[in-house]
Amino acid sequence: MDTQSFMKFRQDLVQAVSNAIVGKSRVVELIAYDILVGGHVLFEDNPGLGKTTLAKSVAKAMGCDFRRIQFTADLLPSDVTGTYVLDAGTSFRFLKGPIFTQVLLADEINRSPPKTQSAVLEAMQERQVTQENQTFRLPAPFIVFATQNPIEYEGTYPLPEAQMDRFTVRLSVGYPGESDEVAILEKKKALQDDVEAVPQICSAEEILSLQRALDGVFVDADLKKYIVQVVALTRSTAGVDVGASPRGSIQLFRMCMAKAACSGRDYVTPDDVKELAVPVLAHRLLLASDLEVKGTSQESIIQDVLKRVAVPKVGAPEE
Repeated sequence: MDTQSFMKFRQDLVQAVSNAIVGKSRVVELIAYDILVGGHVLFEDNPGLGKTTLAKSVAKAMGCDFRRIQFTADLLPSDVTGTYVLDAGTSFRFLKGPIFTQVLLADEINRSPPKTQSAVLEAMQERQVTQENQTFRLPAPFIVFATQNPIEYEGTYPLPEAQMDRFTVRLSVGYPGESDEVAILEKKKALQDDVEAVPQICSAEEILSLQRALDGVFVDADLKKYIVQVVALTRSTAGVDVGASPRGSIQLFRMCMAKAACSGRDYVTPDDVKELAVPVLAHRLLLASDLEVKGTSQESIIQDVLKRVAVPKVGAPEE
């Protein structure tokens, strides 16, 4: 398997996005892995940290169409998916909504009621929209970047477990360091759109080609068992009402393949699993109320699980 194209994609994406977003290469790397597995990203972070700019920058770097939906309390499902309209007074035609794009930013997704949130569910999983018994395919690749504010919950509708489970990773951009924030101020001396400085590094067709080529990464049988054991232990850990689903196992499995390929390897190692377990699995856990009162986080549960599962001794496949 030729891993050079995967390494180049990750490096080029990080470099391209750095023209608009300063000091967040680790976040961009995780987004690169997510793109390769055809997943979706949930940003749970404070306002003003560049999440919208980040999503627009990634879309431009990939040469993909981008649209943004501001989720509000009065947003209707048809505002997302589209609706039938009377055409010239003689027939109805389907007017596609903003979800018909390649990169969609669902901004503050938890501001809309469940009925509107569910309009995104079918699109995220099936890559299609169904209206009036008619099915319309979405463009490929199709990636959802959703955001929600972890501080202000008044007037919000928490995402149900089924929708949380459809996000491959949950990420936090976080505040920049002092030197990075100084660099941000320097970039903002001129009133201009930061995304304009982001170059296109590939095309949508090349992304799809990389996604198909990812199947060539080798995963040892013992490593597959390791992934399953980690996920299974989240379901039996005290204080966890709902553990990670088999979808979580699949997403962790494929994210590890993407990381391996982008690291120049055609095989997955236990370190890949350890590094990706938290962003892939943590948001899938539903903790008991007493743990939440104590301040126990989903991330700490995953870290504890990793310590309790024996790590297999596997390496590169034999020639």
